Amino acid sequence: MDFRNHKFWSIFLSLILVFTLGRAQNYSFEFYGNTFNFELDQGTSVAFGRELTESSIKSFYTDINKSKHQSILKALALYKDKHQLNDWLYYQLIRKTAQQIAPKAENYYRYTLYKWFFLSKTGYDARLALEGDKLLFYVKSEDDISDIPFYIIDGHQYVCLNIHDYPGIDLKNNKIYPVELALEEAKHVFSYKVTQMPDFKPEDYTIKNIQFRYRQKVYHFEIKLTPQVQTIFANYPVVDFKSYFNIPLSRETYSSLIPSLKTTLSGMSQKKGIDYLMRFTRNAFLYEDDELNFGKEKRLTPEQTLFSEYSDCDDRAALFFYLVKEIYNLPMIALLYPTHITMAVQFDKPVGKPIMYKGKKYYVCEPTPQAGDLKIGQVAAKYRNVGYEVVYAYEP
Repeated sequence: MDFRNHKFWSIFLSLILVFTLGRAQNYSFEFYGNTFNFELDQGTSVAFGRELTESSIKSFYTDINKSKHQSILKALALYKDKHQLNDWLYYQLIRKTAQQIAPKAENYYRYTLYKWFFLSKTGYDARLALEGDKLLFYVKSEDDISDIPFYIIDGHQYVCLNIHDYPGIDLKNNKIYPVELALEEAKHVFSYKVTQMPDFKPEDYTIKNIQFRYRQKVYHFEIKLTPQVQTIFANYPVVDFKSYFNIPLSRETYSSLIPSLKTTLSGMSQKKGIDYLMRFTRNAFLYEDDELNFGKEKRLTPEQTLFSEYSDCDDRAALFFYLVKEIYNLPMIALLYPTHITMAVQFDKPVGKPIMYKGKKYYVCEPTPQAGDLKIGQVAAKYRNVGYEVVYAYEP
C-alpha cells in the first residue's frame, strides 16, 4: 500500500476523528478531601443557546435524556453513598460536576440545567421556573427555611437553590412561571440538615491561635481550621435552630479543640466548667452584627465561628451549645428574644435564679458580650422584661 497516497491519509484521519468523537471523556476533580471521577459521553455534552424558553429547556432535556448519561449518575450515586454525603454536600458535588461540563461563567443556563438534570435523575424532586430572563432552580424540601423564596404545589414546598445568583430579583412582585417538566423518578425530598462533615485532607488545614483570659489566667488554643468549610456554607440558608445547632465540627478541628478543652476542664466542677465555656464563647471572639458583617442575617456554624474574625449572638449560641453538648451533654434550651438569642442549661445542682420550661429548671448562660459581666443564671437588664420563645430544646 502506498502510504504516500492522499486518499489513504484522508480515510485514516477520518476514522481517527470518528473514533475520538465516539469516546467518553474522563473528568477528575478534588472534592473536600477526596477525588471524584466520572466519564462524559460525547452525546451527553448538550449545547444550549441564549434563548430561555420552556420549549428550549424541554429540547435540552430531550437531547440529554437520550444520551449515554447513566455512567455519570452512577458515579454520583456511588460517591454519595460511599462518603455518606448529606443532601447539601451532595448538591455541592453536583455543582462541581456541572461546572466541569458546563462552566457557569460561559453559559449560566446550561450550567443550571445540568445541575437540575443530575439532581432530578438521581431521585430528587427538583423543578425549574422562569422569571423573565432568569432561570430559577427549585427543590422539594420539608425543612423550615426562612431566608430564601419558595412556592407551593399540591401542599408541598419547593425552595429556590440558586437565588444567590440573582441578588436583585423581586419575587414578591414578579410572577414566576414553573416549567412543566416533572420527571417520574424525581420523588425524593431534599434536606438541608448537615450531620456529617467531609474528611478534609490534613494539609487543607492551617493553625489559628485563640486565647482568652479566665480568672486571671490566659488560656491558649491552637485550632486547626480549613477555609473549605466557609466554601461549603457560603450559600447555606437560615435553617431551623435544631438543624443549625447540630452541624458538627470537621474531624481535624474537633481533634484540635475538644480534647484540649476536656483536659482544661477536667479539674473543674460542672458549674465552673460551663462558666468557662460561656466566657470562652463570649470573650475569645470579636462581636459584630450580621447586617454590618454580611449585609443580611447569616448563621455561622461552630466551625465557621472559630474561623471567622467576627460573630454575633446566633453564632455564639450555636458554638456554646456544641461545646456543652460534646463535653457535658446536658439538657439545654435556646431562648429567642425579638433581637437576641441566648442559651439556658439544666445543671445537676441549682446555680442561680432558674427559668422554668416544661416543669424543669434551666439557668441562663449568656455566650454573647453584654453591658455587664453576667454570671450563670443572670439575664441582661434589657431583656429581663422582654418575652422570649424557646426555639429548641435539647435532651441527651
